[in-house]
Amino acid sequence: MFPSTYAEIAALLALAAAFGALGLLLRQPLVIMFLAAGIAAGPAGFGIVASHPQIELLAHIGIALLLFIVGLRLDLDLIRTTGPVALATGLGQIVFTSVIGWAIALGLGMAPLPAAYVAVALTFSSTIIIVKLLSDKKEIDALHGRIAVGFLIVQDIAAILALVGLTMIGSPLSADLSPPAAAVRVLAAGAGLLAFTAVAMRWLLPPLLRRISSSPELLSVFAVAWAVFLGAASDALHFAKEVGAFLAGVALASTPYRDAIGARLTGVRDFLLLFFFIDLGARLDWSTVGRQIGEALIFSAFVLVGNPLIVLAIMGWMGYRRRTGLLAGLTVAQISEFSLIVAAAGLQLGHLSPETMGLITLVGVVTIFASTYMILYSEALYRLLSGPLRVFERQRPYRELPAEPGAAAAPGVDVILFGAGTYGRAVAEHLIARGNRLLVVDFDPQAIAAMREKGVAVLYGDLGDPELLEGLPLGQARWVVSTVRNRELNLALASVLTRRGFGGKIALTATGPEEAARYEAAGAHVVFRPFVDAAEQAADALTHAMEVFPEGIDWPIGFREIRLRPGSIFAGRPVREVPLRSATGSSILAVSRAGRVIYDPDPEFRLFPGDRLVVMGPPAGLKAAEELLGRPEAAVALEEERFVVEEIAVPCDSDLVGRNLAEIGFRQRYAVTVVGIRRGGRRIVAPAAEEPIAAEDRLVVLGRQEAVARLRRECPLPAR
Repeated sequence: MFPSTYAEIAALLALAAAFGALGLLLRQPLVIMFLAAGIAAGPAGFGIVASHPQIELLAHIGIALLLFIVGLRLDLDLIRTTGPVALATGLGQIVFTSVIGWAIALGLGMAPLPAAYVAVALTFSSTIIIVKLLSDKKEIDALHGRIAVGFLIVQDIAAILALVGLTMIGSPLSADLSPPAAAVRVLAAGAGLLAFTAVAMRWLLPPLLRRISSSPELLSVFAVAWAVFLGAASDALHFAKEVGAFLAGVALASTPYRDAIGARLTGVRDFLLLFFFIDLGARLDWSTVGRQIGEALIFSAFVLVGNPLIVLAIMGWMGYRRRTGLLAGLTVAQISEFSLIVAAAGLQLGHLSPETMGLITLVGVVTIFASTYMILYSEALYRLLSGPLRVFERQRPYRELPAEPGAAAAPGVDVILFGAGTYGRAVAEHLIARGNRLLVVDFDPQAIAAMREKGVAVLYGDLGDPELLEGLPLGQARWVVSTVRNRELNLALASVLTRRGFGGKIALTATGPEEAARYEAAGAHVVFRPFVDAAEQAADALTHAMEVFPEGIDWPIGFREIRLRPGSIFAGRPVREVPLRSATGSSILAVSRAGRVIYDPDPEFRLFPGDRLVVMGPPAGLKAAEELLGRPEAAVALEEERFVVEEIAVPCDSDLVGRNLAEIGFRQRYAVTVVGIRRGGRRIVAPAAEEPIAAEDRLVVLGRQEAVARLRRECPLPAR
């Protein structure tokens, strides 16, 4: 049809790009669309594919790179940090799915060996697709996202072992030998491959990589060559080529170059995998599809419904909420590219017929297509199924309850803080230093442990779980603060708090001005913008350093920049009240404020939070100066300075009636400010000084707590 292989490849790439664009509109993974492109390019479609050997070669290299990168990024630490749930859920789902899937296949009349391939194919889920969907939804760091990625890694390891086991059945390596002799030969060949890989990891690869790492291009070429070489060695030993490529990745996983290699090869991997799916789609015999639709629907229903239920049951038994179990379980509601690779290997070895290969592929198309929408609309599914799913939740889901008994109901909670990551932990520490009592909510066991060590009440849970708010002491808290940078979760939190009539204040964390505006519209009283605030402070510090610090002067006096924190006892005080010279032998040389530098400030110069002070003095005294300036105000002093806003009714016989604000002199008489008046259904915001007071007005006053309390005691005021 085409004059050359080059023209044929060009046509295939154009067709794949067109199907890929359609996939973006349908919000489908490119895996499905590339498979559809292969079907369209095959005999059942346009009949474009003729150069099968060339396309198959590119496909094999793509699979080798896929397994190489899986090995390269094998993160066993993630399994440890997500606790036993990753291992238990991963292995439990594999065992239950494979056993039940094998029984279903046998019940449909399949022979034991093809049934084993089908069972294995139903077991594994696509790490690439799941990570992409969770990242797009910004749920990769949510509790269910971390658990899902953890057990997907367990699945990847099991998939490699299954690939080794299945492809060894009937291998030439074990031909004409008794089972014990064949097992010994297989183990010897595997041990030799592992020994060579271990020797290369220890003595060959580190010095070689150090020499070539100065050239990123050469490093990438070497990585591909190493993956293909071990794949060829594995093939020569009658193992699957993919096993060798996986070991090649594991060999480089402990080197400092793994991230650079993985980043540069991901695009190459995706490009070459395109040919695997095109080749797979083009080779399928669609004349048998009609007879396989019934079986495909049975297996697809098992994967789409059975796999999530298996995960849900295991996680429920382990003490997780049904929401966490369902959202994690939905990530295994499809078969993966590993399933198709294992099936393709079985077809090549003669273990599978083309009809069975077509059946597995059809199940892959159905489950990947359907599960994509199940994951995208997982919250809606949970709301629909929440009631019936109670059967999978313990009466006391202890893993998502307070880390200490009674923590969620701890008395005297001032702030409920969602998120104890790097930013959230810093916010928590500063709030604690200012005498606030916190309840910290997070799903990271390490973050929870760090907060617990500080004596903070903690709750293990996910901000995205609407049921989590039911057990929180919202009636006690003055603030609910979210340091989680996720727009959907923060807006949902604001909505729930508003709907439940939360009487305190809400603070949310935004990543940009548009997000900040949406939070303010949703009712947030304070919006944190960490990147903007940090950039402003960095610019101030840089300007400060350029303008103030001496350069190239050998002087026996030290200089130190000290930022005056908001909680410092000296914030708001003049320089003369800071006993630096008497206590530490140091003095303030300059103050930087918003990029402006004030040299040698006079004694009446008042310091404010955020000021950067250049302190000059003996080196031994500078540390003491920093500690002195960072000394926090006492909790009692903070309480005295607290401002409140309250409404106070004006009785009909009060001497305030008929007089205007200027005549009464609220500031002079009561030390409060009238910021508004509620008069019937009318609201007067920022009333003018000439505004008269009417009977039964409700004055909105602002002032220190004790001043407002005194005004309330004196109302109703005596009549004239």
